[in-house]
Amino acid sequence: MPIFLFLFFLVVVDTPPTPNTLTDKEKRAGWKLLFDGKTTNGWRGAYADKFPERGWSVQDGMLTIQQSDGSESQSFGDIVTTGEYADFEITFDFKLTEGANSGLKYFVVEHQPKPAGSAFGLEFQVLDDDKHPDAKKGRDGNRTVGSLYDLIPATGKQANAIGEWNTGRIISKGTHVEHWLNGKKVVDYERGSEKFRELVAMSKYSAPDYNAHGRFGEAPKGHILLQDHGNRVYYRNMKIRTL
Repeated sequence: MPIFLFLFFLVVVDTPPTPNTLTDKEKRAGWKLLFDGKTTNGWRGAYADKFPERGWSVQDGMLTIQQSDGSESQSFGDIVTTGEYADFEITFDFKLTEGANSGLKYFVVEHQPKPAGSAFGLEFQVLDDDKHPDAKKGRDGNRTVGSLYDLIPATGKQANAIGEWNTGRIISKGTHVEHWLNGKKVVDYERGSEKFRELVAMSKYSAPDYNAHGRFGEAPKGHILLQDHGNRVYYRNMKIRTL
C-alpha cells in the first residue's frame, strides 16, 4: 500500500465521530439524535408545554443545567423528550462537575397530581460518587453512578474522572433492561419480575405515591428525562433507536 494511502487510512480510522451527529451506518440502523447540539428541539419542561426559560442552555454543543441550590427538580425543573419510547436503545455522554448529582430517567409518565420532586421513572444515576452524599445512601451502593437508582447497584464499573466525559447506554427490550457505562455492562434486570418487585418494595419507591397509577417502573412506554438536581452537569451526543 502506498504510504499516503496508509496514512489516509489511519486518519479515517482514528478520527472519532463528531459529537451530536449520526454516521451513515447509524442512520441505516435507525438511530436518531435526541439532541442536535444546537437547539432544544425535541425537549420541553416536565409537566410543561415548553422548554424552561432559565437554567438549561445549549453551549458549545452541550446541553447543560446550571448550578443552583442542590435541590431536586425545584430550581429550574427537569426536562423530558416530547416523544415516548417503549423498546429502545439510547446512548449519551455526560460530564460531571465536582459534587454533582443528576440522572437520566426512562419510562417517565407525568402522573397527576404533579409530585413534589422529580417525575416518576426508572433512573440511570449520574453522580459524583466521591463527593455527593447520595452515594452513601440507599442499599449496597445502589445510588452510585450507572446504577438503577435506589434499586440495583452498578457493578464492575469504570467511571472517568470528574470533568471528563463518560458514556452511558441503556437497552430496553420487552421486560429486559441493561445499563452500560463506558462500554461495560453494569446493570441487568427484568422489569416487572418478582425480583424487581422485591427490590421496589425495599426502596423509596414502595411509597403509595409511586404506585398510585400502577406498579412503579412498569409503564409500557414513557418519556426520557434529564434531571435538574441543583448541580452543573453537561450532556451531549444523545442518540436513540427503537428496537
